[in-house]
Amino acid sequence: MATRDKGARAPSQRQLKVGELIRHALAEIFSRGDVMDDVIARHSLTVPEVRMSPDLKIATCYVMPLGGGEANEVIKHLEQHKRFLRGEVAKRVDLKFMPELRFREDTTFEASSRIDALLASPQVARDLDD
Repeated sequence: MATRDKGARAPSQRQLKVGELIRHALAEIFSRGDVMDDVIARHSLTVPEVRMSPDLKIATCYVMPLGGGEANEVIKHLEQHKRFLRGEVAKRVDLKFMPELRFREDTTFEASSRIDALLASPQVARDLDD
């Protein structure tokens, strides 16, 4: 019987629930403009996903500025304010231990656009017509 790789497991219901709670809290913080930073204030941020580590100690928050501009700069500034953000999320989410927040750029929209462009290309359309 083959054993599954520990890193390849699907997230548990608890991981999904906690990730969703943190995602909603971050979205509320960003929409209210609670972070006093010029770079962050210039952008409307979306939080499409928050992935929790299996022990719920690390929350990897995927963030994207609307329009996609200056994403690296926004992530850098979010990392600078992560202690403040952790405290704000802790006020909104009732957990025994508040996880460490890590911010990453969400690239799923780019991947989706690339796939759409590939499917719309003449070579793929020709293959689909056959």
